[in-house]
Amino acid sequence: MVIEIKKVSFGYSTEKVLHDVDCVFEGGGFYAVIGPNGSGKSTMIRLLNRLLIPDTGTVQVNGRSVQDYPRRFLAQHIGYVPQSGGSSANATVFDTILLGRKPHIKWAPGKSDFKKTVNIIRDFSLEHLTLRLTGELSGGELQRVHIARALVQEPDVLILDEPTSSLDLSHQIEVMKMLKEVSTKGITVIVAIHDLNLALRYADQFLLLRDGSIIAMGDERVISEQNLRALYDVEVQKVDVDGQSYILPLLG
Repeated sequence: MVIEIKKVSFGYSTEKVLHDVDCVFEGGGFYAVIGPNGSGKSTMIRLLNRLLIPDTGTVQVNGRSVQDYPRRFLAQHIGYVPQSGGSSANATVFDTILLGRKPHIKWAPGKSDFKKTVNIIRDFSLEHLTLRLTGELSGGELQRVHIARALVQEPDVLILDEPTSSLDLSHQIEVMKMLKEVSTKGITVIVAIHDLNLALRYADQFLLLRDGSIIAMGDERVISEQNLRALYDVEVQKVDVDGQSYILPLLG
């Protein structure tokens, strides 16, 4: 599944957030959308999932505007994990993940839906939490549940808005490893993220966004000292440690 943003502009009230944006997310990649606060990352993520409609331009899925697809079709093919997660504290982990099957259910969950839920609970090592209420979970556990719920939809594309923002280092790594594994199975993963080093470690494609405009898009080569200086107005150094690139801020 290919998602293309074509000449898209969007604003809230009179404030423009995105300006004439063009980019393509090819099937099967792990994309990190990077930029400072207020750059338009979350807005772009929401446009991809048709939660927002462009003021001008189009968002297309396989060459067709997302607005032309039924909402059910998009829910079957695009999984979305917002910053807040949106789970009810009164729902068990099992029921929360089963809810991800809703786009495929006509009347009531069938044997196949329950089986897929059980399988993904096993894949995410959540068996011991199956009957726990989501409000009782830690941040890392809850994020795993949110991602499992999105993946049980069997989407072609998984879109996440800052999935590591409220997690400690251990759980950040756990979530990013999980998403990397998902991308190796042919699912396109698109993540808005602040942590440059996590992005460099796990993503393979990068989109750099500032003030609603794309500075660069491509593989790791676009994460250059020059581009990051333009993105954040700070001096950085890109270093190599045992074959892995890291970004170090140069503090004055």
